[in-house]
Amino acid sequence: MKEFLEPGRYVDSAHPGVASFSNKHMKGKNDREKAIALYYAVRDLIRYNPFLDFSDPQVFKASAVLEADQGFCVGKASLLAACARAAGIPARVGFADVKNHLTSPRLAETMGSDLFVYHGYTDLHLDGKWVKATPAFNLELCTRFRVMPLEFDGRADSIFHPFDADNRRHMEYLRDRGTYADVPVDAIQQAFREAYPKFYRLGRDAAKETFTPS
Repeated sequence: MKEFLEPGRYVDSAHPGVASFSNKHMKGKNDREKAIALYYAVRDLIRYNPFLDFSDPQVFKASAVLEADQGFCVGKASLLAACARAAGIPARVGFADVKNHLTSPRLAETMGSDLFVYHGYTDLHLDGKWVKATPAFNLELCTRFRVMPLEFDGRADSIFHPFDADNRRHMEYLRDRGTYADVPVDAIQQAFREAYPKFYRLGRDAAKETFTPS
């Protein structure tokens, strides 16, 4: 369990900014209540943005995501894990391949796919068991896309809904990629290069794209 409490290269829980953010938002009498508060802080105060330069390791790093006030699923999962560790809660990052049936046309065109490899979530050790938490989509974004926001009670896994608010197919989990003490950036970047060659080659130009509803 020790490795899930110590700072990592990307889950950099000892960074002053991460520690400060965690301390500010970890409200509650016990680990479960603190984890819930941290989940909602990361979910809603950090904007979800998939148009990032994935060749830059910083987009996977908790402190960098916090400083940018935005991140994609892996970066936000890394931040939640780092905040939890700063609060003394064991945490790790987990990954799965998912198919997003409601991907915006622009994102699907840019990526060349509606398959998201290495979708990231946070695994938190609470009350003697590991519980999944997915802080990716902020509430404002969910409202715009008419996607049901993911809630988290610290007891049940919080993973993407199979259907949206209009009963349209949304997320489909296809492959479990396991859990890690730190973000396996090299493996993720290699998978992104293979799955999204056009998007990956955009580099810093990816930030010029805008993430808007269909």
